[in-house]
Formats: sequence, C-alpha cells, structure tokens
Amino acid sequence: MISQFFVLSQRGDNIVFRDYRGEVPKGSAEIFFRKVKFWEDGGLEEAPPVFNVDGVNYFHVKVVGLLFVATTRVNASPSFVLELLQRIARVIKDYLGILNEDSLRKNFVLVYELLDEVIDFGYVQTTSTELLKSYVFNEPLVIDAARLSPLGPGSIFAQGTKRMPGIAVTKSVVATEPGGRRREEIFVDIIEKISITFSSSGYILTSEIDGTIQMKSYLTGNPEIRLALNEDLSIGRSQGPVYGYRSSSGSGAVILDDCNFHESVRLDNFDMDKTLSLIPPDGEFPVMNYRMTQEF
Repeated sequence: MISQFFVLSQRGDNIVFRDYRGEVPKGSAEIFFRKVKFWEDGGLEEAPPVFNVDGVNYFHVKVVGLLFVATTRVNASPSFVLELLQRIARVIKDYLGILNEDSLRKNFVLVYELLDEVIDFGYVQTTSTELLKSYVFNEPLVIDAARLSPLGPGSIFAQGTKRMPGIAVTKSVVATEPGGRRREEIFVDIIEKISITFSSSGYILTSEIDGTIQMKSYLTGNPEIRLALNEDLSIGRSQGPVYGYRSSSGSGAVILDDCNFHESVRLDNFDMDKTLSLIPPDGEFPVMNYRMTQEF
C-alpha cells in the first residue's frame, strides 16, 4: 500500500503527482528532493533507494533521468514498491513510446488515467499493458523521436547506419499508423550486464553476467510465437546438462547458473529442443532473466 506517487525532473520540478490516501503532507515531494540532493547520512555519496524522514518512508528509482517516487507511512516491502515503480515506468513508456519530461507533460491526462487504473486508494490493481487497454482509451500525443538525443552508455557506440531505427524503441503500443492501420512488428533485445572484480595484479577474481531477453510486441490477434535458444544450453553448474539433455559440443555448452521466465512462456518443448512458446502480451516485457558466473 502506498500513499503518494510522483515523478520529479532532475531539477526537482513536480511533473506528475497523485495523492491516494491523504496520509502524507503535501510538501513531501520538496522534502524528498532536498533530502536526495543534499544527502549526508551514513557516509554515502548518494541517497539509498529507500529511506525514512519524519515517519514517512520514501521509495525511489531513477529512470532516464526522472525520479519515480512512492511514499507511505506503513511498513511496506521495499522490493515490492521498487518493482512497482519500475513497472509503472514501463507501462507509461509502453503508452507514450518515449519516456521523458516532455512526453509526460504533453500526455498528462493519459498518464493520470493510467495511474488511476494501476493504483486504487493505494492498492495495486494491475500493471499489465494488455489489461489496461480495456480501461484506458485516451490516445497519446506522440513526440517526434528525430529531435531526441540518444540516451544511455550504449549510444556512444552507435554510428551511422549501425544505429537502431528510432521506431523500434519509441513507438507506442496503442498509437495507430496513419489511416488507422497497425504495423505487424515484434522486437527482441538481449541486454547483458557484466560485473568483473580484478585483483591488484590484474587477474580476474570474480566474473558474472546478468542478462535479460527483452521483447516488445506490436502484433495483433494474439499469435503464438516460438523463440529458439542455443541447443547446447544447460541450467545448473553442478549437474551438467539438465533435463536429461546431452550437449553436442561438450565444453562449448552455454551453462546458466539460474534463470526465470515470464508468466506467458510455456516450456513444453524446452527439454527437447530449447524452444520457448508464448503468446506475447502488448508492450515491453522480459521473456527470460538469467545469470551466469562461469569464466568468459
């Protein structure tokens, strides 16, 4: 249960504010930003994602430079609230296509309608883009992606024609093409974060890969799709190939320490040929999360 939800810009401007229960003072956004801006507690350079000020618990995540914040006076689960903030940001991005200060301000009516459907009196109702389409009918005002500068560390490696077309990441799942038509498209991204610890002499002490197979669907009619993974994929380091499956290349197998799948994924044929069957919901969602700690 949360009392308030708001979105702040990097300057501390209040872009979106919704008070669900009236239990927290109205000046909470200013109190939060001042605390985060001049954090001096515990010897940390930055404020932690969760902290308490005068009996109010503040939870926040930073998404593309915007601060998504929730407040409550009850002892709520931090992991639950932080995951909720991430999902709200994802839902808003699904609808607006582009998540930034300009798109939020130009689509504030749609954003508030989404917030009223996602949360009711502080209690979460749904964060599914597909289910929300049955209740939210406002059309987004699409922001021109051509005048946006690329964000993120990966943008420094994009040069010339190697850069991904803007429509792949800036298209709303509810906006239609001119003439009322929809383009049948689906995008799949593999996002990996590599963490390595080196010794003072330059040797690798620990290495880990956290990966996600991310999918964004614009398909109509709820078709079933199949996603084929590496046939030499194994899960679990101690047991070798799992589910009675033998690797065809021996040491060349891809070994994952652990993984989890989206609720829409069916694993009927995973044992035999490492394929995932699913009916993709609307919007962006993680098909699979995995972790690998073997040497690479």
